[in-house]
Amino acid sequence: MSKNMSILPKIIVILGPTASGKSTLAIKLAKKFKGEIISADSRQIYREINIGTAKPTKAELKLIPHHLIDIKNPNQSYTTSQYKRDCFKAIKKILRKNKLPIICGGTGLYIKAVIDNLEIPEVKPNPKLRQKLEKELKVKGLDFLYQKLIKLDPEAVYIIDRHNPRRVIRALEITLQTKKPFSAQRIQGEKMFNALKIGINGPSEKLKEKIEKRVDQMIKDGLIEEVQNLLKKYPAELSVFDAIGYREIINYLQVKISLPEALNEIKKNTWHYAKRQMTWFKKDKEITWISNPQKAFAICRDFLCL
Repeated sequence: MSKNMSILPKIIVILGPTASGKSTLAIKLAKKFKGEIISADSRQIYREINIGTAKPTKAELKLIPHHLIDIKNPNQSYTTSQYKRDCFKAIKKILRKNKLPIICGGTGLYIKAVIDNLEIPEVKPNPKLRQKLEKELKVKGLDFLYQKLIKLDPEAVYIIDRHNPRRVIRALEITLQTKKPFSAQRIQGEKMFNALKIGINGPSEKLKEKIEKRVDQMIKDGLIEEVQNLLKKYPAELSVFDAIGYREIINYLQVKISLPEALNEIKKNTWHYAKRQMTWFKKDKEITWISNPQKAFAICRDFLCL
């Protein structure tokens, strides 16, 4: 470790695919090492989007302070640059209390923006342009938009998830407004924190089984009722409802598919998303991977010099 890194404030990052057990581990680590948790989940920031995003329970929130959860309404926009700014504020707030900041989540770009101090352009959403792009998405499909982005910015193939409509549209929005490639605007700055990144990576079959059980539990917990209540307040076309679990239930409520079909779609899409998350994280050679969450305690003790 360089001298510069050794004097930086220490933070811990718990990451991995959806349903891998990140939140449970983060809470245990926060209890053990006097920490507070900062969510790195691009859907948990939204109020009322609860069951399908596996937000911490009221008991968990009471046990350990959590940050960057329920900070926006579903119809409000939120960018990666905003997340980076808010996360920096949360980290500094936690450090001032002499507590340990623990970032926990599966949104790789959020984590990278903070840990690598990416200089992300503050480009405000353009409602007219976004409406046009969302119309193209509906009429011509996601692949059409992705290919449009790659023509303008070939390097985007390495940093944008081609299966994520929100990310593709946002990258196009920035590229078209600034007339500069999106990839060229994400420059790594000087690191602000000495971060230990721990990734949970268990057997694939076990993860798939956990995903399927989680989806079944979400239905029991009232996911359908949650979506029904949301649709009374917000239009079904909102991009936030493209989150896995919400779009499928909306399709069921609109009688486009049956409930068993919706459940199968949620399970399949969640599994594909988990694989894409792992593809993203595997590029990061700084992550310490564990299959047994208990190993995280010893790794953290060494890192914190306890």
